[in-house]
Amino acid sequence: MTNSSVSNGSFKDTFKKLSTLPFFLPLVGFVLVFIIMVAVTDNFLTYSNLSNIGRQVSINAIIAVGMTFAILTGGIDLAVGSVMALSGTIMAGLMAGGIPMSAAILVGLALGLVLGGINGALIAYAKMPPFIVTLAMMTIARGLALIYTGGYPIAGLDQAFAFFGRGDVFGIETPIIITIIIYVIAYIVLNHTPFGRHVYATGGNYEASRLSGIKVNRILFLIYAISGLTSALAGVIITSRLMSGQPNAGVAFEMDAIAAVVLGGAAMSGGKGTIIGTLVGALLLGVLNNGLNLIGINPYVQNVIKGIIILIAVYVSTEKKKARS
Repeated sequence: MTNSSVSNGSFKDTFKKLSTLPFFLPLVGFVLVFIIMVAVTDNFLTYSNLSNIGRQVSINAIIAVGMTFAILTGGIDLAVGSVMALSGTIMAGLMAGGIPMSAAILVGLALGLVLGGINGALIAYAKMPPFIVTLAMMTIARGLALIYTGGYPIAGLDQAFAFFGRGDVFGIETPIIITIIIYVIAYIVLNHTPFGRHVYATGGNYEASRLSGIKVNRILFLIYAISGLTSALAGVIITSRLMSGQPNAGVAFEMDAIAAVVLGGAAMSGGKGTIIGTLVGALLLGVLNNGLNLIGINPYVQNVIKGIIILIAVYVSTEKKKARS
């Protein structure tokens, strides 16, 4: 047997193993889009542009972590963008009022955790549909942000606060570092803890999980609290980046977060998906948005393109599920 045949065989085996990964197709899509953007635009593969992509992706990617937990249980969180805005404006208002930066950040994060916990309690214990509960919270949180600010941005923030959205550590953007840390934690939680296994089990079969002794109500409560917390954390980054609390920040961000999770191979019915897939989906969206902007594609056309890509991703996921059943 020649060396070439051995190498071809090992390549085929490796490719076959990779193709079984749930995020394989999104990863291929990301690589293809990246290559296309490099080929058609001169400014895409520059340090400043790649850093800009990293900053933009970080916000959606962090929100998408909480959305991943929700979708894995067969639910959804439509309130993420509004919770991000409310947490950000509260943080900004406290800092503008003279409250120390660290205390303001803790209050903002705690607020996101509480709002997510309220969603979780209504879904888990009051047995209300996630879509309705989080849709209501989306409206409530946005309304509270507008009431608190009077509809105007809040400026006058502590200059040290800019580090979280504009700073860097050894040349790596701070938002990117925060995103990596959040994804490492989420990966460990979902793949190496009983809680993570219970999340997948609850999404795979709620009733069977309950009968097997899993405290499914507590799982649901916690995953929406997590989603609220990650939304507030994204609020820290976007508020720091803008150096102002914007009550209208995060409009339609829930759609980008859902798109990242779905593009990453998660099933909307629950029980299937990976945190790595979500990151790949967020990167794919970020590169696509940035590349289309550089090319000069109309923003309305961009929405159409993204919508078509999401439909294709859902269709492929559905067909793969049918093939396995």
